[in-house]
Amino acid sequence: MGKKRSGMRLSFLDGGVKQVAIIVKNLEEAIDEYWEKFGIGPWDIYTYGKPLVKEMTYHGERADYRMRIGLSYLGPTRIELIEPLEGDTVYRDFVEEHGYGVHHFGVLVDDMEAALEEAEAAGYTMLMDGAGFGRDGDGHYAYLDTEDDLGFTLELIERPEGRVPPEKVYPPEAVEEDE
Repeated sequence: MGKKRSGMRLSFLDGGVKQVAIIVKNLEEAIDEYWEKFGIGPWDIYTYGKPLVKEMTYHGERADYRMRIGLSYLGPTRIELIEPLEGDTVYRDFVEEHGYGVHHFGVLVDDMEAALEEAEAAGYTMLMDGAGFGRDGDGHYAYLDTEDDLGFTLELIERPEGRVPPEKVYPPEAVEEDE
């Protein structure tokens, strides 16, 4: 059984789930399959790690990890596909324990520090985070240790004001349409 929780309502859940993230073995193959079979796309593809993500932690310690992600939408919900590349991460932990599949649900927060304080007060610790991936060095994500209570990990997302351009867009013709 998990830790005893406070039972307090977490205000950052009020906006609902804005993102569903799935860990995949091969990002390119997964994106192609989502596009070909289900028409989900276009996809913006990024490699998260240094130098894009300025500060990263894993279980409270500074960390150096890398992953490739693909971002798209299914209706109003952002879909994130994640391929772990290097370093210790919550993604590798998940794959070792469960295999590939749905890893976390993401909720948006306006103030990461306040949201993390609220989570901590409710008994939820941060497992991993990354900050500084936005165009102006803003943006912050943090994963909470909620799997025992919710059956999945909860991600807090403080979106950056602007994103850096993706490394790649799939399908390629989506770039041509934007130009």
